[in-house]
Amino acid sequence: MTMSKNWSSNTVVPSETWPGVEIVVARMTFGRRLELMRRIRDLAARAEFLDAGEAAKDRMDASLLGAEIDRLYVEWGVEEIRGITFDANPATTRSLIEAGPEDLFREALAAVKAESGLNETERKN
Repeated sequence: MTMSKNWSSNTVVPSETWPGVEIVVARMTFGRRLELMRRIRDLAARAEFLDAGEAAKDRMDASLLGAEIDRLYVEWGVEEIRGITFDANPATTRSLIEAGPEDLFREALAAVKAESGLNETERKN
């Protein structure tokens, strides 16, 4: 008799800042890792280049690109948000980014990065 294993393609992370809210995060797979690395590779390289610049504009542009990378992480990894509405509408990944509380966005971002398992070098490449 063989036992079959069941693997879930996502994980549920309870919010620490918003009790009762759950963030459903996609689990890392080989294909998803490739997709994520492709999405952030060019932006991360440009942000690193600009961050090394001395001009205030370069540093501001690097910060903007860093925020764009954070948005990509959340779009890529957050599948669902449970237990909260934004402006009386069910929460979605897009509405979290556009209208949700920043602390919940940051928490979702941290959950996605933790699940992605990418080290800092891989995030920059």
